[in-house]
Amino acid sequence: MLSEYTAVIQAGGKGTRLRELTGDKIPKPLLSLNGKTMIEWQLACIRRYGIRDVVLIIGHLGDKVKAYFGDGAAFDMHIRYIEEEEPLGSAGALYCLKDSLPGSNFLLIFGDVMFDIDVERMVRFHEKHQALATLLVHPNAHPFDSDLVVLDEEERVTGFDSKTNVRKYWYDNCVNAGIFVLSKQLLDQITALKKYDLEHDLLFPAIGTGRVYGYRSTEYVKDAGTVKRFHDVCEEQKQGLWQARNLGNRQKCIFLDRDGTLNRYKGLIDTDSLLELEEGAAEAVREINRSGYLAIVVTNQPVVARGMCSLEDVRNIHRKMSVLLGEQGAYLDDIIFCPHHPDKGYPEENPLYKIPCNCRKPATGMLEEMAERHHIDLARSWMIGDSTADIQTGKNAGVKTMLVRTGQAGKDGKYDAEPDLEASDLAEAVKKILALES
Repeated sequence: MLSEYTAVIQAGGKGTRLRELTGDKIPKPLLSLNGKTMIEWQLACIRRYGIRDVVLIIGHLGDKVKAYFGDGAAFDMHIRYIEEEEPLGSAGALYCLKDSLPGSNFLLIFGDVMFDIDVERMVRFHEKHQALATLLVHPNAHPFDSDLVVLDEEERVTGFDSKTNVRKYWYDNCVNAGIFVLSKQLLDQITALKKYDLEHDLLFPAIGTGRVYGYRSTEYVKDAGTVKRFHDVCEEQKQGLWQARNLGNRQKCIFLDRDGTLNRYKGLIDTDSLLELEEGAAEAVREINRSGYLAIVVTNQPVVARGMCSLEDVRNIHRKMSVLLGEQGAYLDDIIFCPHHPDKGYPEENPLYKIPCNCRKPATGMLEEMAERHHIDLARSWMIGDSTADIQTGKNAGVKTMLVRTGQAGKDGKYDAEPDLEASDLAEAVKKILALES
């Protein structure tokens, strides 16, 4: 439990995008969301993990926030306040905490972010890496207008990509979610009570230390700062999606083959220019996103072993896939690929990857790695693919299987594996799976 942690909630914004709902008469954090204010939902989540000490940074209509929450006793919390007489940016008010935080780390949460996450899991990641800052990052359905975080292979933050930038390249759908674990050491950069930007003034200068990390999560975290998004989170809370996606619970997943299932089959794809989504693929992934299932791609990519392209080339192809999906409001929770191929004798082959492995389908290594990473219950999950290798993979891993009649349409002839169900394409496959849930 995290009783030594303080949670700091940024609750001082004017909420101009929600004025249609607030009428500028109540502060955004006090908007009622299915019977609780927005901040109450945040408090309920962190309280489950033992956090009782809370600091609310207030500004616009802050007196109403203080009147509602008081000292926090009614909510089984201890609440104190920092009042901004004028906006101090996303970090300026933290100056007031430099000498008053009891622990060496604390949580910072933006007030318009609705979430249900395993807070302890994120904190342990932060502590394990001895990080100065850990940002919760995730894919979302609108990366094109979101602030993105650039991570290296060790999950260290190497840069930020503002939503105001013109992006003429394929990018990773890795969005800054607005939840942070921060070390008090980071506050040494704040030298006066004035306007500071968290990202620009605190996090970016700290990147060079190698101690700023991104914590990837598939859990429910959503910006409720616009009218549409506010209504969306209301509906998703009613459906139980918030709680279901908490990693304290076993997850269910729809594993997706790539070539011939999600994108059009063109043999071996070694450059991003060859990748085109199957018709209806984005709609199908969008339905998975809404359903409570995770959407994870698992794909064999022997183009690396054959020397046709590099690991980075494959990652760039996947970035294009993520961008194309994001443009249509869909996202993948994760992507994993096997670069190996056991057979030798290709002219330009890369011997580093010409090896037997436990990840190349129909071996189950990729599914097992994803199950461990995302707490997935394989018995409640599905594998959708266009080949008998995909179906055999599902059988080997103990997941249910669906063959789509796109791509190879099961005519590869490699395995004598019968799917549980068949569909004309990915869109129909997802509809069939979700119909079984209703």
